[in-house]
Amino acid sequence: MIHYITQFVSWLRIEKGYSPHTIDGYRRDVNEFYRFCEAPVHIEAMDSASVKRFTASLYAVNSSATIARKLSALRTFFRYLVREEVLRADPLVGIANPKMGKHIPNFLTVDEVFALLETPQSKDTFHFRDRAIMEMLYATGMRVSELVATDVADYERAAEVVLVKGKGRKERVVPYGRTAAEALGYYQGQRQCLIVARVSRGYEAEREAMFLNSRGTRLSVRSIERVIRMYGERAGIEVVVTPHGLRHSFATHLLEMGADLRMVQELLGHVSLSTTQKYTHVNVEHLTLVYDKAHPKAQLPDLGEEGK
Repeated sequence: MIHYITQFVSWLRIEKGYSPHTIDGYRRDVNEFYRFCEAPVHIEAMDSASVKRFTASLYAVNSSATIARKLSALRTFFRYLVREEVLRADPLVGIANPKMGKHIPNFLTVDEVFALLETPQSKDTFHFRDRAIMEMLYATGMRVSELVATDVADYERAAEVVLVKGKGRKERVVPYGRTAAEALGYYQGQRQCLIVARVSRGYEAEREAMFLNSRGTRLSVRSIERVIRMYGERAGIEVVVTPHGLRHSFATHLLEMGADLRMVQELLGHVSLSTTQKYTHVNVEHLTLVYDKAHPKAQLPDLGEEGK
């Protein structure tokens, strides 16, 4: 079975074009199933009984979302084996994902976003870089993995657009606006200093990468997550601020301002419109709140004791 897992991982990377983060997750989940089976497994003899026992074991220690993710990885693995004619049928057929409640994504208010973006100060070593990162995430709605993958060549500075390489090697062009462009411009001097420092130490810098760390190499997803969380705490924002929270805020604020749902879908890089529609629930709640506060007929008049 290990042989097939190795082939599966190569297929995800080469043919499907999945990100390293996604591939690592699939590998972990499939290996977990392999370890659960204990005895040497002949993949050709795999049946639904083994999968059902594994699924049952997950419910004791995992959330519904985690179980759904693990089953999704297994489903992709078994479909790959059916495609390669290793299996005749998918043993996961008939095994349903756990029921999951509707999740409305967390997002920041416009005031909270503005406070966050103003937090990096000159006392911060990488304040130009960090401001540019947060401006770009909020201005484009990019996933943080997409942002760290951007190269200098992906930015059309005059047109203020960036080529984003999304999931499954799908590309989209996203505008980022004047404010983000200015932040990106201020960062370029600092970026050049990082490259020069790297070269002066006798190493080759990652000149093609847009966002660099202190060593002059491409910044990681985890580093950006730590930086944004730190600025969120410093700005006094009550919720934990994440790169994905800025993506949610981008979509929510666009819809609140009347943007078309399909346009937001294109900007976010969602394949299905139903994925984008979760933001309409947030938007309806916002509209209801505004209505209740502003409409003269939205609130009952105070009739006093006599009218009660």
